[in-house]
Amino acid sequence: MASARNVLGGELAVCGIDPLTGWARTGACMFHPLDVGQHTVCAVMTERFLRYTAFQGNDLSTARDGFPGLRPGDRWCLCASRWEQARLDGMAPPVVLAACHERALDVVSLADLRAHAHGGGAAASDPGTDRA
Repeated sequence: MASARNVLGGELAVCGIDPLTGWARTGACMFHPLDVGQHTVCAVMTERFLRYTAFQGNDLSTARDGFPGLRPGDRWCLCASRWEQARLDGMAPPVVLAACHERALDVVSLADLRAHAHGGGAAASDPGTDRA
């Protein structure tokens, strides 16, 4: 990950390890040329977004086939286009800027990501590991 850059120009931070996220399940929202959806936006799940995405046909809340299902507060690498769609619909979840891969900027603007930046000091930069 040392060579991967985030949307702010720094080293890409880990998004989430519990549950383990990323297209390749490395914990990071790495860009990969085979990842058609570009899972490059590190988002903090909200109940509102989880309901929205399920309504759109992408149920992230239900556990299935080894996938644990997501809950509010979990961090997950979203497709940049899904996040942008949610933003346009007024439903975008907050993002962890340091963990959003720079290639997300191919689809979304830095200004829009900044407007949805997750707050909370240290919690904004440390990957979530407290699933109870």
